[in-house]
Amino acid sequence: MSEVAPAGKATILVYSDDRSTRGQVRVALGRRVAADLPEIEVVECATHQAVSRTLAAGGIDLVIMDGEAVPAGGIGLCRQVKDEVANCPPVVLLVARVADAWLATWSRAEAVVPYPIDPVRLPTSVADVLRTRLASEANAR
Repeated sequence: MSEVAPAGKATILVYSDDRSTRGQVRVALGRRVAADLPEIEVVECATHQAVSRTLAAGGIDLVIMDGEAVPAGGIGLCRQVKDEVANCPPVVLLVARVADAWLATWSRAEAVVPYPIDPVRLPTSVADVLRTRLASEANAR
């Protein structure tokens, strides 16, 4: 029996000041992170101001933030958007050191994925978080 993915697209915002990091995330995610989830559309942001504008405009289902971004790291920015954005989408943080996991907890991120970007681990984490998000939206209707 084959699984049929939901129609539509899930929009994922990827924040990093590093173009190659954004590209690695895009490649790791592919067109669909899991067979039971809709295709994804990736929106890239290189600055914290762009993230704020994009989230304010709405339509984002999940955010991936680079904890190593400069000058505004994803960990602090995650905490800020969780405090300031109504109905903030879930956030997956990319961190360089396992020791930063406690900061990710402080930031209220839904998931943490370590560097280097793993083409199995990242889509799996994103799929888990996205399933939870889409299920909560469906239950709210």
